[in-house]
Amino acid sequence: MPIKSYLAHPYEGKKNELIEALSSLQQCEVTPAQNNELLILVTETDCQVDEDMLKEKLDTISSLKLLTLVSGFNTSQNY
Repeated sequence: MPIKSYLAHPYEGKKNELIEALSSLQQCEVTPAQNNELLILVTETDCQVDEDMLKEKLDTISSLKLLTLVSGFNTSQNY
């Protein structure tokens, strides 16, 4: 189960639009940072195929200027 955290930078004046776009994706949790123009994005998908599909969706968001991976790991579904 891939879990990743990102710093998401919107285009100027597009922060709220970016929050809405990211929040509409089921695998995403968005938290605005204290910085005016920075969002923290955590994603969780079930498998690599879902992760790839999510990446494609993220790439189409027009208010997203830069997405920087901070941390990512894959947890085993069998403990």
